[in-house]
Formats: sequence, structure tokens, C-alpha cells
Amino acid sequence: MKNNFWKKLAAKKTPARNALRSNAGRPFFVLAPMADVTDFAQRQMLVKYGKPDVLYTEFVSADGLANAKGREVLIKDFRYGKNEHPIVAQIFGSKPENIKKAAALVAELGFDGVDINMGCPDKAVIKQGAGSALIKNPKLAREIIRAAKEGAGDMPVSVKTRIGFSKNEIATWLPEILAEKPAALIVHLRSKKEMSEVAAHWELAAQVTKLAKENDVVIVGNGDVQNLEDGTLKAQQSGMDGIMIGRGIFGNPWIFNPETKIENLSLKKRFAVMIEHAKLFEKELADKNIKGFHVMKKHFKAYVSGFDGAKELRAKLMEAENVGEVKEIVKKYFESVK
Repeated sequence: MKNNFWKKLAAKKTPARNALRSNAGRPFFVLAPMADVTDFAQRQMLVKYGKPDVLYTEFVSADGLANAKGREVLIKDFRYGKNEHPIVAQIFGSKPENIKKAAALVAELGFDGVDINMGCPDKAVIKQGAGSALIKNPKLAREIIRAAKEGAGDMPVSVKTRIGFSKNEIATWLPEILAEKPAALIVHLRSKKEMSEVAAHWELAAQVTKLAKENDVVIVGNGDVQNLEDGTLKAQQSGMDGIMIGRGIFGNPWIFNPETKIENLSLKKRFAVMIEHAKLFEKELADKNIKGFHVMKKHFKAYVSGFDGAKELRAKLMEAENVGEVKEIVKKYFESVK
């Protein structure tokens, strides 16, 4: 595959981050796809303050994209900037014909890759036979990968999944996916049943890596990665090519930036960036009726933490309905602590 950027990233040796220096170099880092989180505004913040090696969109329904009316609504979630490459569009579904159509659309839109979600634990997604439900239906999962490849053409097709549905099924589930030779396999190191209630099983990462390497597939690990140093150590211990970070991005658009530590930033700087994020969200998403401003509240919770008075300030920000109110609340906070 001539356009397989995953292989190029895996082959590229770069110096390890900060104190973690070794001949192994560092892994490449990937932004995890998260519903109502990794939208255009969030990705633009990351590009500005600490761009990862690969960006992901939120996941989008292949069934919806295959339908003319649905496509008109959902295609808004596939907006991206020229500064976001390489960027991967993630889709989900259980109908191979619609996966094929969605992958073709992703290629037409100029994305660098398409990823099939085979790990989402959401009940509504599982009910459709999609997401982590595919772990229980490997025959269909393989058909879906083949269909995506047909639609994608030269664009790489990757798969993001979990180690199993209700238990560890690495030895039986992952070989089914790897047999279809995806461009990359991203594994969240928990089962669907475990959700995020237990620690990610990084002790199983080397086993996952071994399977992927035997099939010459780029392997990326995901789950409980705190920062670049933590991710680099986990990759060096497991042999994984890349590391995906999800929840760690909340309130921290600097997480992929080796030069900036959030704990070294002043509250004024952190809040200025929070307001910048809210302003961008309002302009690009809320004002265009793509998402409601309330979506920003989960970000406010993360930006405003770890200092005296954080709880009270968060409570006030939860009531904000626009960026103007956010600015006023922050202004009053700083006046009160002078």
C-alpha cells in the first residue's frame, strides 16, 4: 500500500522523550477518537499546543454516511483543517456494504486513513451489531475489514478494538483481525465488560505485540496512558510501535508537547487557553448548530482542577451558556483572589 503512513511512522526512529533515553527511541503518539470530544475545535487546540503524530475524528455511523440524508448531517463531523494531517476518520457499523460506501467517502474527503471501530462498549452501538459486538462475530468483522479496503482504495484501513468482550480473548480474537492485514491494529487493553473500571492490562501488551509483529501489522496500545513519558515507557516495555492517548487530553492540549508541562503553567495561562477553546467551539460548532455549547462542560471540569477554589469555580462554569459568560466568570474569579 503506497500511502500507508502507519508503516512510515513505525519505521521512523526518533529520540526518546526527556529522561527516557534508549536505543529503542520513542513510539509515535496518536489521539484517541472520543465521541463529543475529538471534534474540530479540540483537534485544533491540540495542533496549536502539542500536535500528536496522528489525529482521529470522533466515530461516525457508516449506515448514516451511506444514506444521502444522513450524510448531509454527519459529514459535518468529518471537517478537518489542512494542519491536521495525518488524520484518520473513524467509522462504525455492521453492514459491509455501508462500510464500503463510508470508506470510499472518507477517501474522497482526503483523509489519510479510515479506522473501523470494533471496541465501542455503548449499548446502542452494540445493539446494532457494531463496535465491541463484532468481537463476538469475527466472521462479520473480517467481512467488514475487506469491505472497507474495497472502498478505501490506496488509503490505509486500521482497526481499533479491545482485548475481548467479557474476558481476555487475545489469543482467539486478535488473530481473526490480523489475518485480514489491517494497516494498523489499535488495542485498548481492557475487555468491553471491564469498561474503564479496572486498570488497563499493560501486562498483556507484549503478547498483543508478538501477534501483530508475526503478521507484520503496526501495533498501537491504548488505555491509562498518563503522558508522553508514561507512554514511551509502556512502548519500550511492550515493543509496541505507537501509543494512543484518550482521557489524558482533557483540559490539557499540551499533553503531546514534550516542551510543556501543564503543572508548570500558571492558572492565568490555563484559563486563557480554556477560554480560547470555548471561543473556538462556539464559533465553529455551537454557532453553526453542529453541537450545543453544553458539550464544553466536560472540558471546563478538566481545565479547572487541582487548586483552592476549583470546585466553586467549576460549579459556576457549569451554568455558562456561551463564551461571554465563561470570560465573565473567570474574570470575577481572578478579582476575588487578588
